[in-house]
Amino acid sequence: MAAETNDALDTAKQLRAITEELTGRFYEREDVVRTLIVAMLAGQHSLVLGPPGTAKSELARELTGRIEGANLWEILLSKFTAPTRMFGPVDVGALSRGEYRQVFDGRATWAHIAFIDEIFKCSAAALNETLGLLNERLYHPESGGEPIRCPLISAITASNELPSGEESAAIYDRLLVRMEVGYLADPSNFAALIRSAVASEAAPSRTTITLPALQHAVAEAVPAVDVPDLIVDALCTLRAALRRQELLSSDRRWRQSVRLLQASAFLDGRDAVGEADLTVLTHVLWDSPAQRPTVEREVLQMINPDAREALDLADAIEELEAQLDAKAGQSREALSNWAISEANGKLARAGKKLAKLLQAAQASGRSTVSIERVIARQRAVHARVLTEALGVDASMVQAQL
Repeated sequence: MAAETNDALDTAKQLRAITEELTGRFYEREDVVRTLIVAMLAGQHSLVLGPPGTAKSELARELTGRIEGANLWEILLSKFTAPTRMFGPVDVGALSRGEYRQVFDGRATWAHIAFIDEIFKCSAAALNETLGLLNERLYHPESGGEPIRCPLISAITASNELPSGEESAAIYDRLLVRMEVGYLADPSNFAALIRSAVASEAAPSRTTITLPALQHAVAEAVPAVDVPDLIVDALCTLRAALRRQELLSSDRRWRQSVRLLQASAFLDGRDAVGEADLTVLTHVLWDSPAQRPTVEREVLQMINPDAREALDLADAIEELEAQLDAKAGQSREALSNWAISEANGKLARAGKKLAKLLQAAQASGRSTVSIERVIARQRAVHARVLTEALGVDASMVQAQL
């Protein structure tokens, strides 16, 4: 028992190292990286939603490639993707002998981890089998006979757009974790991205875990994480708060969310779920992106009494960014006057207030996740104002903040 506990702790430590490595490589994706790993540990499927060119595929490949010994399967779907291309083509040799059978090696039926790009373009012909794979980890061969049990642990999916139509909605409902990504917001991160394209870098660290270690974590270690009554009460309170906002999630989604909370605690090396783990629910309890801010506000206010003030500051920061976007095309002089007289001062004051909130939360032992997220947003918007309105060199932005 002690050996298994030590092994589980080692697995969590390795996964934290992977999180740090990928966060260092993929700018402004710390929350996305961590949440993808939490979803994998929970044995659940995730969706990364965002425009082309936001490193969705690259991030998914880099993460899934860190699992040694796992069968990895990747596919880019279209409306014309045949089920046999996903689940196994016909064995031509057998067909010539009058036998009809499929070759499953290298297909979805064989995979431990899957990356499905453009998931909502799944063809109508493959819909039921795709749902069966995601839901029950089963595939019903075209030749009939007993269904095949698939070893799938988790699927990472990606899309440039939200689903449309009932067929796509059925798949969307089965993706427990949903995250939005956009283009880089912080000019200093963009500058670093550009430099990385022309500068030769030393080979980055590349921590990996083994397939057996991941399987043990998913099947044994994560389910063993304690869920205190305090957390159960918090979930009941959160559900009531969201219902008052007319945001309803199915009982199945709420139940599956518990395993995400356990996975979050496991990843941090804890043996019981804490209030900080509730932040993962901001990626679970909404259907449309327009609902996400409401869910985030309700979740974060439960975690930290300082969150309300931090979120109010976040609203003011978003308003300033919207004003900056609306001023596109104006003269540099007009932008500079606005930045000097209004935006720069407001953002600086917000930064100081957020720093005090962070110190207070740290001193009292409360979660700092929500405040740190708003701080990152404040820095990104402030950097945009400095570069776009005041002409500060992007490479010097961090020194200015």
